[in-house]
Amino acid sequence: MFTETVVLPAAPPFDLGAALRFMDGFGPTAGEQSVDGGTLTKALRAAGRTVAARIVQEGDGVRATVRATVHATEPLTEDVVRAAADRISFHLSLEDDLTGFYAIGREDPAFAPVLERLYGYHQVKFPTPLENLVWAILSQRTPLAVAARGKHALRDEFGDRISVDGAEYTAFPDIEQLATLPEGRIAELVGNQRKGRYLHGALHAWLETDEDFLRTGPYGEVKDFLLSLPGVGAWSANFILIRGLGRMDEPPLEKALRGAASRAYGRPLSDADLQRIADGYAPWQGYWAHYLRAAA
Repeated sequence: MFTETVVLPAAPPFDLGAALRFMDGFGPTAGEQSVDGGTLTKALRAAGRTVAARIVQEGDGVRATVRATVHATEPLTEDVVRAAADRISFHLSLEDDLTGFYAIGREDPAFAPVLERLYGYHQVKFPTPLENLVWAILSQRTPLAVAARGKHALRDEFGDRISVDGAEYTAFPDIEQLATLPEGRIAELVGNQRKGRYLHGALHAWLETDEDFLRTGPYGEVKDFLLSLPGVGAWSANFILIRGLGRMDEPPLEKALRGAASRAYGRPLSDADLQRIADGYAPWQGYWAHYLRAAA
């Protein structure tokens, strides 16, 4: 086994423990990583290679860093280590500066207790926005267990496995791998012809775009691209923008958020009420919504 260690800065305040607690209850990635105390171990694809990362926090919430030890079965090249570090930092939203968000939240009496409960939590995104896209399509009007079986079947098709200290981890495929699957094979793996068709079309469109554009391009253009994908409607696009890309410009006006916000604010809230409150959190509207959901 070959290893390289990188130290990644985390914008304060940061608490890896809060991220690990969120992962523990997040169904779409359940069982796909291990948590031992404050250490996270997970497989991922980096520059076309399968690696595993063992991640721990160093320092306190104000001066925290994350130490990631990258494991591979072959010598690690600089581009692989760099890609792995970028993926880990983005997955854990280490660079998110929450100072302005916290300043607004402390002045909101109903939201301040939520802020205190999750203090130092940076949004845990899907490990890749591609994985979020696949999950968004698979989980539409489908029980979580069925969607998870389809996702795992796609993952296991490529066998991107690596063992660390006797435990095996499997990485979700990258776009170059998934795009090799014919539509019929995708449908067979996920057990649904319509979703197989949607995934095949969406994956090939995704192959032609650039993740840097999705992360940093003009919000409206990125949203329009997502809405152009087969099987992606307004809800799924917003889901991917927030949970896969960390684009926090708009809150998801949905039943689960209404329920979480209504409990926090102590009264039933309509979509108009949600948007009015969220407007006060611009440009952290998505973070406000995600904190409410995570606290619930």
